[in-house]
Amino acid sequence: MQAFEYKVVPAPHKGTKAKGVKGPESRFAYSIETTLNEMAAEGWEYQRAELLPSEERSGLTGSTTKWRNVLVFRRALAAEPAQAAPGLSSAAPAVSAPVAAPEVTPQPATAAAPTLTATAGDPEAPEGATPVPGVGAAKMQADDGVEELSPVAGMTAALKARAKLRSSDED
Repeated sequence: MQAFEYKVVPAPHKGTKAKGVKGPESRFAYSIETTLNEMAAEGWEYQRAELLPSEERSGLTGSTTKWRNVLVFRRALAAEPAQAAPGLSSAAPAVSAPVAAPEVTPQPATAAAPTLTATAGDPEAPEGATPVPGVGAAKMQADDGVEELSPVAGMTAALKARAKLRSSDED
């Protein structure tokens, strides 16, 4: 498996003057191009640009969120050198034979298939699926996801008790 290391650099926020580059958009594009080419020369592969929040202090006790543009690069990590065998001098580089990839043997077609399970009442379940009953499964199937907005019918017990207290206070 290939491992990578990443580098994040601030994106240029101002155009760079150069011979033959005119206008603010062209200068800005040139500064991005220069940054990408410099990083590529060091072996970094451009991945993407991100806009991320950065919490910064403001005043003595306050803080504000500033949004920062950054450029994300990656490059493959160098393969780790083989460990030197005991007794070998560290001056001589260790030579290792190429490692052959392990053979992959295909699974026979008669291998046992995993047991299929389905929630009770699932209309898209395969025919051989073992139904898994669940307490909430039937409720979820019956729920259409629409919230009921009907008005409350009648007074609740708490409102009745309050009305009774109020009427007794007035007497």
